[in-house]
Amino acid sequence: MTHDGGHIDRRAARVLLLDPDGRVLMLHGWDPARPSHTYWFTVGGGVEPGETLLDAAVREAFEETGLRFSAADLVGPVRTDTVSFPFDGRWFSQEQSFFVARAAATSVDLSRLNEVEQDCIDEARWWSLHALDSTEELFYPPDLPALLREVA
Repeated sequence: MTHDGGHIDRRAARVLLLDPDGRVLMLHGWDPARPSHTYWFTVGGGVEPGETLLDAAVREAFEETGLRFSAADLVGPVRTDTVSFPFDGRWFSQEQSFFVARAAATSVDLSRLNEVEQDCIDEARWWSLHALDSTEELFYPPDLPALLREVA
């Protein structure tokens, strides 16, 4: 991470983790600095030094779900974009690349979350396109239904 004008620049790998029924796995959490600001988000996280995007996607999928994938199991990146967001009192500018992975199993294990994640993630849920289209709950990326339709 580098600091530039108050922003923390970060590179991230995100995973559109799909089950056999085409539902996407989302994690539910909140910003520790704003606990009432809750939202759903895709699996994934920051690229560590020396890691490729693909390595980070494989590692993050395992750490956040307990599901194991090889690099060959992932497709993508299917999209790369940059987002800015506040988290825990700091602003992040994140270039993120999305990969697609298909899970045979739907049982998720959150026990490998890191300390920060354990304090601000409380649930994992498989979401159908219909559920995403009709929910009032906040989720990221906000155009996830359109992205899923592109990669399905």
